[in-house]
Amino acid sequence: MAKSLHQRLSLYVNGDESYIFVPAEPVGARPLVVHRNSGDIVLDSPNAPIPTSAKRSNKTVYGILGLIALSLSEYVIVITGREQRGKLLGHPIYRAVDFDILPLDPSASVSSPPHAVEAHLLALVKSHLSSGSFLFSYDFDITRRLQAQYVAREKDEGRAFWEIADDRFFWNKFLQSRFMDITASNPSNDLSSYILPVIYGSFDIRLSSLNGRSVQLALISRRSRFRAGTRYFRRGVDEEGHVANFNETEQIVALPSESDPDDFKTTLGFVQIRGSVPVFWAEVNTLRYKPDLQIMDLQESVEATRRHLQEQVSLYGDQSLVNLVDQKGYEKPVKEAYERYVAEAKVPQVKYQYFDFHNECKHMRWDRIGLLIDSLRDDLLRDGYFHLESSKPEPIKWQLGTVRTNCMDNLDRTNVAQAAIARWTLELQLKAAGLLADNDKVENHEDLTQHLRELWSDHADLISRAYAGTGALKTDFTRTGKRTRAGAFDDFKKSAVRYFKNNYFDGARQDAYDLITGTWIPRKGPSSATFLVNDNRPLIIRAVPYALLFSLFMVLAGLTLPRSSNYSLFYYFVLWLSLLALSVTFVFIYGIDYVSWPRLLPPTDIINYSGPGYRSGDHGKGLGLDVGKLKAGASAQWMAHGLRRDKHLEEIELGTRKRID
Repeated sequence: MAKSLHQRLSLYVNGDESYIFVPAEPVGARPLVVHRNSGDIVLDSPNAPIPTSAKRSNKTVYGILGLIALSLSEYVIVITGREQRGKLLGHPIYRAVDFDILPLDPSASVSSPPHAVEAHLLALVKSHLSSGSFLFSYDFDITRRLQAQYVAREKDEGRAFWEIADDRFFWNKFLQSRFMDITASNPSNDLSSYILPVIYGSFDIRLSSLNGRSVQLALISRRSRFRAGTRYFRRGVDEEGHVANFNETEQIVALPSESDPDDFKTTLGFVQIRGSVPVFWAEVNTLRYKPDLQIMDLQESVEATRRHLQEQVSLYGDQSLVNLVDQKGYEKPVKEAYERYVAEAKVPQVKYQYFDFHNECKHMRWDRIGLLIDSLRDDLLRDGYFHLESSKPEPIKWQLGTVRTNCMDNLDRTNVAQAAIARWTLELQLKAAGLLADNDKVENHEDLTQHLRELWSDHADLISRAYAGTGALKTDFTRTGKRTRAGAFDDFKKSAVRYFKNNYFDGARQDAYDLITGTWIPRKGPSSATFLVNDNRPLIIRAVPYALLFSLFMVLAGLTLPRSSNYSLFYYFVLWLSLLALSVTFVFIYGIDYVSWPRLLPPTDIINYSGPGYRSGDHGKGLGLDVGKLKAGASAQWMAHGLRRDKHLEEIELGTRKRID
């Protein structure tokens, strides 16, 4: 059993001196004191009196997310609102729904920051906290799958939750790094009870029944903090083998005893993973619906693919790689690169499986996803699942491998495939547990089937919102088992919203990911980061959108406002429609300069890549531009102009500065 965490804290603000966090229980627990002037974080003595000058906050603190340093001050981020999402094996699982940000510098203000840079960075923090899905538990390690917890149960005895958490899914690890460093360096000042591991993911649980037996069906997803980000600004793999949008999804079935709903006689777990194609590739937004596809054949490409696959084998066992990328058209080069590098990596225990999703399931024949299950049947039977009976000294069955699924975004097609694989495995598990006859099927039981569909559909939506900005596509099939025209129209609307968000809003979202996970670390003093609030694009680039809007206004005015003369408006409309057309044409010719790019770590190296590899086009960079000769003053380089070129910032821009692990 891991060390317990404090569940409720009372916050006292002692003027400009300190923040004092007093646990509600156990009685006599040592309060945590954060000194505002020095930044020191210490445990006070048990039952220490609260200073008479300290004022108690009217909010209950349910956990400390961590500490972040911005350009002017450090800030303590605390959880002040939570909702219980359910109980997993009797352990409450919470979602953080409200936060407070407490400045350490007495002169700093969260509501009205004294500098535009600090205001911008605080806005990034707030937007990340308000839009994310953060889950935690005080007495259960939700960062690790059931099988991993069982294997390490003796080793974990008496250790703190932060010490046993899965490093990939400990989302606030960077924010908690100060607390962990203090604890590691000074055991007498052990802050472990205040270090709350949080995951970015989804959790849902449904109580169903099957043949007169109660069945708890749960689904939990865990998003990796490595290479985290948004759809177009985090793709592929990095040199360490981390891929974008990596998620571990665990489907859990718990069978409680008839006499005690919290006594689980049987526990079944099944894990799948998803992640971006593990090669160096990207999609460069140009305001066109299809971005420029870029695949970079680098010297490190094979090794990066190998590292990723080796890590998955070491963590999960045998790997069945299911690739759903199209084998024709725009996506074909990604498929070919994936296959080439997997073959060259030569990692044992890895089997590649291609499924032509769009061709096999065209004309809304999504039931044909069963063909994929048929091709994976032997692998699924070999890899198995986790099966634990409380009456047995050891698990009845272990999961010895996983299916790793991907499409271009690891969202929509991946969701359909993973849901189908999970349903097939659930049927196998229920038969092994004696709840389902050998000749019976899950879909014959409407209550269980509906809960399963809702779990996977909601799970798909949450992963999609985090990565692409909207709910998932194709969820009508996941929810109902049928592909409908209404669902296709809903997908069209979501695709349109994705286009606008990915081109015009995701730069700030990406910056928020990089700030919270510690991929980019601010320097002290806002003058080093004025590039965040200044627009360094050439004047003509900034002026054309105003010309576009004004000409559009004049055209609409000519169509709607009452006329005061009988003169023809022919030349009026020719003038303003011509200006409108020229402005629109200019914007798309120089489309890269109108995309909302990340500012903390601008992807200029990808935009301007001219080495070996594949590129689908060279759109949005202006007229007559030689991509192979792009230099500091060329199009799209304005993103890096505001950065001071000292050694520290060069490391940050190039991504060589490591996060704190």
